[in-house]
Formats: sequence, structure tokens, C-alpha cells
Amino acid sequence: MVIGLGGNRWHGRHGRPEAVLRAAAEALADAGLEAVRLSRIRTTAPLGPRQRRFANAAALGVWRGEPLALLVRLKAIERAFGRRRNRRWGPRVLDLDLLAFAEEVVRAPGLAVPHPGLSLRPFALQPLAELWPGWRHPVLNLPARALLIRLMKRRAIDPLPPGS
Repeated sequence: MVIGLGGNRWHGRHGRPEAVLRAAAEALADAGLEAVRLSRIRTTAPLGPRQRRFANAAALGVWRGEPLALLVRLKAIERAFGRRRNRRWGPRVLDLDLLAFAEEVVRAPGLAVPHPGLSLRPFALQPLAELWPGWRHPVLNLPARALLIRLMKRRAIDPLPPGS
């Protein structure tokens, strides 16, 4: 499974958003995810209202439980890092999104996997494609790399850093 990580606020213990994401990856491992691997951390423009730029990454790992149980753990980690749900697209210390759960489609109250905006958001799709380029979107039936190339053509963005 792949979890998107993002944040744009300083944390009292961990510091800058980039350090928050690295600490969050460790928290994911402590919460029961196995073989957690973190993508390169990117600085990205915010969606919505003007605010500080975000640090974004993805974590690839193995979860042996149900997707809803993972969602509960993700929300607990966000709260432990001081996440307060205020306004949509507002500043935040940490945001954890379940982007992909293998190649499954999951629809439950409060959870939609693959993430509905994944194919339209380079800040989520780039790190996923970096970690798991062959992952196939179960609804669109395209691999991550193909989704990224399609998005890149529409947005004229750099798909992956050299050597990825």
C-alpha cells in the first residue's frame, strides 16, 4: 500500500515540514506497517488558498490488516503530530492519505481507495510512481508511470527527478 504524506507547518519537536514527514514515516513503521520506504520529499505549491508551500512524499509499505483499520491508525498519527482539522486545504502539520491499497478498490464511509484525486495531483502521483512505477490503478487500468506521463503532458511538469 502507498500512503501520501504532506505538511506545511513547523512542528515543535520535529521542526521543518521535511523533518515532520521523515518522523511520520517512522511513526508509520511503529504503527504496524512493514518495510516502510519513503520517496524523495518534494516541495510543492498548495491547492486552494495562498499559503506556504508543502512538503510531500509517499511511503510504500505492507499492511496486514483491513484498510479501515489502517485509516484509523493514520488519523491517530496525524493527531499525535498535532493535526487539527480546520478548513479544507488549509495549513497543516501532517496529512496522511491512503493513496493505494495494493490494486484494490475500497469504498467505505470516510475512505475511498485509490484516492479519488490521485490521477490529477502530481504531488501524490509523482512519489507513488517513484516508489511503485508498475502499480496499476484498478479503476483507470493504467500503471502509475502511464498516469504520470498523461498528467505531465496536460500540466507540462517534470515527471520524476533524474535517477528515479
